[in-house]
Amino acid sequence: MSDEKLKLEDLLNDAKQPIIHDAIEYVAIIGAGVMGQGIAQTVAAAGIDVIIIEKDEEQLEKAKESMKSAMMYEIDRWAMTESEMKSILSRINWNLDLNEVSECDLIIESVAENFHLKRLIFNRLDEIARPETIFVSNTSTLSLTTLAEVTRRADKIIGMHFLNPVPKVPLVELVKGMDTSDETVAIIKSFASTIGKTAIEVYEYPGFVTTRAIIPLLNEAMHILLEGIASAKDIDTAMKLGFNFQMGPLELADSMGLDEVLTWMEQLYKTLGEPRYRPCPLLRKLVRERKLGKKSKVGFFRYNNDGKIIE
Repeated sequence: MSDEKLKLEDLLNDAKQPIIHDAIEYVAIIGAGVMGQGIAQTVAAAGIDVIIIEKDEEQLEKAKESMKSAMMYEIDRWAMTESEMKSILSRINWNLDLNEVSECDLIIESVAENFHLKRLIFNRLDEIARPETIFVSNTSTLSLTTLAEVTRRADKIIGMHFLNPVPKVPLVELVKGMDTSDETVAIIKSFASTIGKTAIEVYEYPGFVTTRAIIPLLNEAMHILLEGIASAKDIDTAMKLGFNFQMGPLELADSMGLDEVLTWMEQLYKTLGEPRYRPCPLLRKLVRERKLGKKSKVGFFRYNNDGKIIE
């Protein structure tokens, strides 16, 4: 009798656990920028089919060439084989039609850090996607709860904040909104593991962990340069050798995209009101001049086609 009671208790406990459907076989990525390309490459490398959606043919072709070029560079340095590149590219479908995501198991939004644009996309996706499809935002500063308000699936909205370069950085921040279900969190944790990422859970708050911690460092390095205390090269050398950074703060800002860094600073400063997030005037100047870092081949440093600093 005691054994039967124990079995019954086990069954009841199992019934309380969320049912995890971990068969994510088709992933859509909205936005083929640097982050979108990196996410697509990472997901495809894990053996999962991907569709990338962009707004126009020009951006789509540019993204194709950029992704192939990045992988060719990895092949040249023996970090990837040509067969691996072909395998990854064979799993990626490029498209301009948002309606093509209707059969996807997971949709990852990776457009510019623009609150109204992201809400418009989520609202449209909610009409197109299947009811069980999970929506992910790659936002680094915005509220998932507020983004979820324009959908009928708030329980299936979650943040996955990837870091650049996505294929190489093993971390992803999982951001749970107010209504995100435990089942959604469990599914996305499993997905993160499948694509080779270590997931940390963070509370919904501007900047989460990584962006909030790194932005003051980048801002201070920019002020040091602005004040003429040291050259950009020497500032980065000091941080790399002094604190074992793989990349100096100014090159890191360049690799993130100076326009993106400026947007993050403005968002954090607006939301939190703390001076350490107020953008350095030098950053504003560079963005105004369209010197956006590695993607424009000039920022705090000048870069060649392989993204290496030109000495």
